[in-house]
Order: sequence, then structure tokens, then C-alpha cells
Amino acid sequence: MSYSILLSEEAQEYYQSLDDKSQRIVKQNLQKLEAEPYPKPGAGSGDREKLVVEGEEMYRLHIGRTHTAFYKIREDKEQVRIVDILTIDEAHDRYGF
Repeated sequence: MSYSILLSEEAQEYYQSLDDKSQRIVKQNLQKLEAEPYPKPGAGSGDREKLVVEGEEMYRLHIGRTHTAFYKIREDKEQVRIVDILTIDEAHDRYGF
């Protein structure tokens, strides 16, 4: 099964603000979610984790040591919806990690 990756407006704005190298790194990591968006313990695949953020179940993907993507999985539509992409520090401040 292959999932479609959709970015929210906020995630698109963040992505567009990055330099070319950072865009490439973020894109490569988000594309990994097409094949397997769920965390796998011990896999070390981008440090994915299932979380409850502001009362909603979602997932977190660390991208390198710089960025964090928050996403939801829509099994019925085979979609991964990227809710937000932030710097790791911003993600920790906003979501308390």
C-alpha cells in the first residue's frame, strides 16, 4: 500500500521558507511515510512516535536534528496529512516535549 502525502497550508509555508538543501532533506524524509507512516519500535526510521496533541491523536516525525513534522493518517483514503512542520525547538515549546 502506498499513501499520498498532503501538506497543510502551514506545513507548505514552512517548507517553502527553507533553503534548497533543507527542502531536499525534509522532502526525502516525508516521502518515507508513503510506504510506512506508522512507528516501528527499534526501527530508528526518523524517530516516529504516536502522540496525543491538544486532545488529538497524531504522529511525530523528527527530520534530522532540525525539523519536526506532525501528521495524521487517514487509512480510509490512504493519506498521510502533514499538519505542521516546525523546528525541533518550536515543536518542543508548542507541544511540550
